[in-house]
Amino acid sequence: MNNVEIFLAHAVQLERDAARRYEELSESMATEGNRELKDFFDRMAGFSRKHLAEANARAGFRDVPPLAPSEYQWPDGTAPETAGWAGVDALMGAFEALQLGLISERRGHAYYATIAATSGDPEVRLLAGQFAEEEAAHVLELEKRIANCAA
Repeated sequence: MNNVEIFLAHAVQLERDAARRYEELSESMATEGNRELKDFFDRMAGFSRKHLAEANARAGFRDVPPLAPSEYQWPDGTAPETAGWAGVDALMGAFEALQLGLISERRGHAYYATIAATSGDPEVRLLAGQFAEEEAAHVLELEKRIANCAA
């Protein structure tokens, strides 16, 4: 991806989807009665909304095109942090919810890291690298939660 406007359009959509998915996980944990994980997923949704605001702010003075669903350049045809979410329901347990979040964050990290490593545009590389770092922090947080859950 060698166009900063197209990159930002993707980042906006990815973070919007991620926030929605974390809200779904929060609701699932609320139904299960797991207040701690409900709050954790609310916080993760907040991080995604923060990243969404950052992407929107960076796009503010640019002409970021609205993309039709078929115009997004997602790996496997699906937004990285959206894939695999069909199993979110009220019966999902804590471990499964954390695993689903981890898989999504790893996919988001890989998406941004790949763009950072392969883009021919220095600004895209810089922005994608910054987003990849943020996603890496989320991966670590989820890995810690999973380790605590398993213990």
